[in-house]
Amino acid sequence: MQPQQRCQRCGTCCKNGGPILHREDLPLVQKGIFSLQNLVTIRKGEPAFNPFTGKVEPAAQEMIKIAGKGASWECIFYDAAQSACIIHANRPLECRLLQCWDTGGIEAIYGRDCLSRFDLVTGQDPLTAHIRKHQQQCSYAKALPLMEHLSSPTPAKVSMEELTGLMQQDLQLREQAISAFRLSLQQELFYFGRPLFQSLQHPGLRVKMAGSSIRLEWTNPV
Repeated sequence: MQPQQRCQRCGTCCKNGGPILHREDLPLVQKGIFSLQNLVTIRKGEPAFNPFTGKVEPAAQEMIKIAGKGASWECIFYDAAQSACIIHANRPLECRLLQCWDTGGIEAIYGRDCLSRFDLVTGQDPLTAHIRKHQQQCSYAKALPLMEHLSSPTPAKVSMEELTGLMQQDLQLREQAISAFRLSLQQELFYFGRPLFQSLQHPGLRVKMAGSSIRLEWTNPV
């Protein structure tokens, strides 16, 4: 049997998630092939799945990713009925390099020359100041050490309180921007990434929402 050497159009790569964008992809945004509303930000330090290690790891740098469909990871530009990419002629770098039978090309660029929000948002954009404020006050550099404290047999009360405050502040800054600029959910996910209460997971941590208020509860994980 001959080894596979061409795409079988099975759609597996597209169903597993949209690509990360690199600097070479910047003209695609500038030409309007896709808009900011089609993109999701993975902030530096955010726990994210690394397809080459098979593990969830803190992102080494900020990355911009094409969004999925609803609650799924399936790329928004994948047409399942036709098993085809609807922007195939203008597909991003990772899509052009990806070969399921030989991942060498995409592995060589993984994590290199990635686009960030500030490559796509100009200094004149009024949301720039909100992004910088949010990043400074609600960074994963602050959140991850608090999560590490949860690994102790009895997490310190102060760590839980600080983590609750950080998650609450994250939501408040988002709500301010959403109200001021009438952002959609997809726009929010580009400008601010996923909320901390969604991206930070621990088997012993329970998040309780009451309106826009957060309460964290600790249960001893089995």
